[in-house]
Amino acid sequence: MEKPTLSEQVLQGMGMSLGEYDRVIGEIYDGAIEPKQMAQTLRHLRTLYQANYVTLILRVPDQPDFSLMIVAGEIAGEGEVTYQVYRQAETPFTNQPPDQVFTVDDVMSRSEWDRSAYFQSYCAPQGVYHVMGADISTPDGGKLRFRITRPKSAPNFSAEERAFCQMLLPHIRRALHMHNLLDRSESLSELYSQAISRLSVATIVLDENGSVLRINPVAQEILDASDGLKLVGGRLEATYPSDNRELQQLIRNAFAKESHEGGGSAEAMSVARPSGQVSLGLVVETIPSLEWAEGKSKPAAVVYIRDAVGKSLASEVITKQLFNLTRAETALAMELANGLSLEEAAEALNIRRNTARAHLRSIFSKTGVRRQTELVRIMLNSVVALGKSPPLATLGNAEKPGLQIVPPARRSA
Repeated sequence: MEKPTLSEQVLQGMGMSLGEYDRVIGEIYDGAIEPKQMAQTLRHLRTLYQANYVTLILRVPDQPDFSLMIVAGEIAGEGEVTYQVYRQAETPFTNQPPDQVFTVDDVMSRSEWDRSAYFQSYCAPQGVYHVMGADISTPDGGKLRFRITRPKSAPNFSAEERAFCQMLLPHIRRALHMHNLLDRSESLSELYSQAISRLSVATIVLDENGSVLRINPVAQEILDASDGLKLVGGRLEATYPSDNRELQQLIRNAFAKESHEGGGSAEAMSVARPSGQVSLGLVVETIPSLEWAEGKSKPAAVVYIRDAVGKSLASEVITKQLFNLTRAETALAMELANGLSLEEAAEALNIRRNTARAHLRSIFSKTGVRRQTELVRIMLNSVVALGKSPPLATLGNAEKPGLQIVPPARRSA
């Protein structure tokens, strides 16, 4: 009879089947995509280890008493990504060998632990006595802290429990690394998306069937106006039949090029508007697929739209800072950039024409231009559209949306 492997022996000692082990590992990797699933993993481990807390400390910021973590246990903010109390400067478990499981017994004797100020002040009040954990290194030089704790009435961690924890570490490391890579990619994607919106470029993402997957705010405004383009049954269509035939052909061409040429090319057209305003400019471009497997509802093409008569989304604050303008001069410059004449801008701002002319002379002096057309050109070609002023409601609020800061109700080991 073949002798069980070390891993099989560990699972037998834990009373776990291979199927349950696969479930735990699967939950860890699912948690890389969805933090709530990572919390479920910690809850599963809490039950498996009969622990009172299972904690994954994600980041230790400059604040000495708070860390970003996910905790399974009876505390406020359980299962959420929260800032919890963590006495990093006082815990005896700092500077442990990376990627190695340790317990209290590896750091000090039980009598020393019982007498330690850290245990008496922070652990005992929370029912924490037995501590097992590891400091997990990350590929980018960071460190994660994984902790499992039990009350004094529970038994100490066995050799099998310790070995099983060691088996989990590489999976936790890889899962959190995957999460960081995905998070960075999503952050960059959102940044680029916001930049395109601020440049007044409408974007509509289509799947391989031509159905709309994503619409940015600028595109939504154009579609809401129903002036040249519209959505019909979740698909993009042009108002006039001749334009719509050309648009649908461009979309089919984009799909064909993605299938046969690897994508990357783009085709353009203009779309007439029933209102009689200047036609919309439209480009359809293939989104190259890097997927290893087939998938439905994946982004296959993007439609870029420019409205020549649309208003500029330039930031008032950035415009003022960039050109050292006064508030009144900034308001006038932005109206001119939106295509108004000096007289129309004066009327829109409810100021006298002579006042507007005085502001314009000052703007010319500060920007170094001599004609209104030059001013509009540098306004539209400068970085003013890329700056975004925060809404007044968010000023002074440094908390990340959805992130909780929990008061000192519990001290983590």
